Amino acid sequence: MTNIDKNAIIEEGAAIGKNVTIEPFAVIKKNVILEKNVTIKSHAYIDGFTTIKENAVIWPGAAIGTQTQDLKFKGEKTFVEIGKNTNIREYATINSSCIENSIVKIGDNCLIMAYCHVAHNCEVGNNVIMANSAMLAGHVIVEDFVTIGGMTPVHQFCRIGKYSMVGGFSRVSHDIPPYTIGGGYPYKMGGLNLVGLKRKNFSLEVRTELSKAFRIIYRSGLKLEKSIKKIETELKPLNEIIELINFCKTSKRGLIALEGVTKSIDEVEKVLEEVVK
Repeated sequence: MTNIDKNAIIEEGAAIGKNVTIEPFAVIKKNVILEKNVTIKSHAYIDGFTTIKENAVIWPGAAIGTQTQDLKFKGEKTFVEIGKNTNIREYATINSSCIENSIVKIGDNCLIMAYCHVAHNCEVGNNVIMANSAMLAGHVIVEDFVTIGGMTPVHQFCRIGKYSMVGGFSRVSHDIPPYTIGGGYPYKMGGLNLVGLKRKNFSLEVRTELSKAFRIIYRSGLKLEKSIKKIETELKPLNEIIELINFCKTSKRGLIALEGVTKSIDEVEKVLEEVVK
């Protein structure tokens, strides 16, 4: 059973799964795949080789799978995938990719709020929240459980590490390490995303070691290479510490806000004391 309004526009060739709802004046182009229990609200426009997985909801005016805005595009066959249980809110735009067989991917359980933009060759992980008018340029990677505040642009080729939180009205021009919180323009690091880590049941041991690692990277005054070596030799080799080290080592654009940090050592000590409590 499906619930397709007679005023919906669905091209021949589109694959429509069970229990799909398509409201009036939504447009579904011929190469689109809608899996079971998907809802497409009025006036949404779904184009290209786009797959929308089960239980996702696409809200009015959203445009998904439309041609990339990259001027290098030469008509390659590219793909878009929207994950399970994901909500794409009003007037969000998710372009298709550039480079043959490449994909723009939004993970499961994401909330992409109104007027957000996801450009070509982007990869957004699971459980990501992008608040209103957050914008990703091409080739951006957003890892799992990231929150990006409203009106925040992210520069092309940047990477935002898992469980990090980016404040609204920020400008992201370099890679943001996992588990951190920050924001502003110029971007300033506030420390660990302690509230988020506690809510996700990270242990006290993990939070303490991550706090020490953050202090070494952002408060010690050491160059990044020496900071990484200090972390490797002095801190416990927990999975989260290893992930942080690997993120730093593989950063292509460099870590954001390594210069001009605003918190003093005394302020960091207070944060560490709160973590240990």
